[in-house]
Amino acid sequence: MREYDLTNARWQKSSYSNGEGGDCVEVADGVPGAVPVRDSKVEDSPVLLLGASAWASFLDDIRH
Repeated sequence: MREYDLTNARWQKSSYSNGEGGDCVEVADGVPGAVPVRDSKVEDSPVLLLGASAWASFLDDIRH
């Protein structure tokens, strides 16, 4: 399994996170071939790494 250094990852909250207990997920960019996803309420939560194509399929599915 490949390891990724996410120390300097640029995390972005979901646009549906409202800062009033509605926080949900964050994703990080700049990781070639993978999309790190974590719980935005817990900054040191475990990170789920999705392949870029799996993430694109997920986004496409939720848009439709």
